[in-house]
Amino acid sequence: MPSDTVGNGALVPLTGDLPTVYPLHHGLASPICSLSISWSRGNTLHLSLFSATAAKVVEVKLTSEDPEIPDVHWRRIAYGSVAPFALLQSRRSSVSALLKTPSPYHSDWWENVLQYSKEIGSLLGGSKLPPSPIIDDSKTIVKRDEEPTSLKAAWELIEIFYVDKQSQSWLPERLVDWLADYDSLFTSTHETIHGKLVDFQKELVNIQVIEDDPRYWELLSSALSVGWLDIVVKMLRLHGSYQLDQLSNRELENGLVETVATLISKMPRFHPESVGKLGECYKSKPDFIKSWEKWRSQITKLDCSPFWIQCDNQQTVEGLRNLLQIMLGNTDSLCMATCYWIELYISHFLYIRPFTMGIESMCSLAQKCIQSKPQSNTHRLEGLMVGILEENTEVVLAECSREFGPWLVAHAIELLTAGSEQAEVLLHEQRYNLGGISIVELHRLVYAQILSSHALTWQIAPIYLTSCVKQGMGLLENLLYRQSIQHNNVLLKNIEICRLYELDHISSNIMKIAGVYHWKHGHKGAGVFWLQQAQDSSCLDRIAQQLFDSVGKSISDESFKQWEGMIELLGSESKPAGGLEFLHKYRDFKKSLQKVSVGKSTEIARQAVGSLILLKLLNWKDCPLLGVSETNLLLNKLQDLSLAKLRPYYTEASLPHDALSSIRLALATNLGRAILDE
Repeated sequence: MPSDTVGNGALVPLTGDLPTVYPLHHGLASPICSLSISWSRGNTLHLSLFSATAAKVVEVKLTSEDPEIPDVHWRRIAYGSVAPFALLQSRRSSVSALLKTPSPYHSDWWENVLQYSKEIGSLLGGSKLPPSPIIDDSKTIVKRDEEPTSLKAAWELIEIFYVDKQSQSWLPERLVDWLADYDSLFTSTHETIHGKLVDFQKELVNIQVIEDDPRYWELLSSALSVGWLDIVVKMLRLHGSYQLDQLSNRELENGLVETVATLISKMPRFHPESVGKLGECYKSKPDFIKSWEKWRSQITKLDCSPFWIQCDNQQTVEGLRNLLQIMLGNTDSLCMATCYWIELYISHFLYIRPFTMGIESMCSLAQKCIQSKPQSNTHRLEGLMVGILEENTEVVLAECSREFGPWLVAHAIELLTAGSEQAEVLLHEQRYNLGGISIVELHRLVYAQILSSHALTWQIAPIYLTSCVKQGMGLLENLLYRQSIQHNNVLLKNIEICRLYELDHISSNIMKIAGVYHWKHGHKGAGVFWLQQAQDSSCLDRIAQQLFDSVGKSISDESFKQWEGMIELLGSESKPAGGLEFLHKYRDFKKSLQKVSVGKSTEIARQAVGSLILLKLLNWKDCPLLGVSETNLLLNKLQDLSLAKLRPYYTEASLPHDALSSIRLALATNLGRAILDE
């Protein structure tokens, strides 16, 4: 974990563990002469290997992502968590402005964080399992709706201890519910009650007399020790004394089984709601204590009952009385019934310390349970839980980072600061050894960099970069400049991001770069478009000047169409060398002239003459505007127009008085210059 105590200057200190070595299969003959390593997209390395006779590039994926969650689900989580994160940052800014203090921490802030936590938590569920059959199978002990994930378990654990202030008084019961949902995850490292139940359920169909199987009573004690009352009662009802052909012969035995099952189903729980589970829930602590003491006295009375001596089935007697010892809080029975320290820890809150409220003495109890249940292997959730119970924020962050990666750290920090102003200061203070940024900003930058490196997630990196006040905007500029300008969709997304964050200068530069790129690669229309969007008058003027260079030259019809299209794109905003207005008039004249040359109507000829007048030929001294053939054609047409005046049906054209003379003089001048040029 980054901290001021790091002596070697590293942001994240290295552990002393030896690194894991993996073989690299490249297929080249030994020896390898040289090796080149470079980063690729995402968390991937490109290794270029060279032998004496050949070379090969190998792609190595370096991933610390949760193996329980596929890549597609990870991207869904990444995108889904953007909106809750952005909303919480907006609320944080609003609250800070309202309170006129740098910290948004106040008595009601945790409610905003809890809403944020619930929205994030809804994204983290595993894959859905097939629905249960409509008709319940009496021999189905363990049922689940979805595959649990360690990521969701970690998130809920942090929420329970740091965010949900309403549940602090019934914190032990929240842990009971948490273990019921996620005990199966610990099966990967050691034996669990859930794992033993699943194994027993698979063999249940082959067991003839279930109460004669020692595993049956063992699992009943285990499930009861962690408060899984529904499972215990359902398993008790599988007892052979409930069979119709056995009731008359085993009435006393069945009565004892049913009495224990009833006591279990009536167990008092300090919980606001039952949520469809067995047990009597109490919201008030005095009511809970009163009910608990009454329930305990009933268990003690039953344990001293003479009916145990009268029962003939010794296994049933021993099994049921062991269940009573569990409910009476017998330490040895609880230790025997549980598999690892977290299960033992939960059982203490249920039966030995049922009146525990908050986090009082929870850490010391956890240490005792760890000593009672030593394990050769530890699950990654265990280190997180110990850090939480020790109330060590930096250890919790370190465990999140080491075991679950940057996503969890970047988003869980909001939970860690929800209930503690001290944690708020610790995580948001600027640190010299981090380059003047805070721990919060460091982890957001790390996560944003990971998002930025992937083609499918770079678009959401700006949300996190803009929340980093020190270095975020600089990295955001680098990110936007790095995106490809070749693909229109990426370019449009880039510009949209600039607009959202009011980065007009970056947007203008990106459009200018795109315009130059497209122009140089022959996409002249796209080039002009983006240069216009960037309002780059310098580049547009140079392009317009290239169009002026074509004035007066003979070009093919296809080239004329391209030239004409460029004039349309440029409009008349750029004004080099007399203005683009001249080019528009010259274009109209050339179009009319082409129609005249192929024998179009006299009206077209008049349009050509009108355009010619607007061109002001006498004032254009840079070059001849028409070639020799075009000038001769126009002189002939002027001659035809002069002869037409002698005809009786001639109608005077609306031309200036000296128009024909001016045009004839201009054409004669142009003809002379054109002959000299050719």
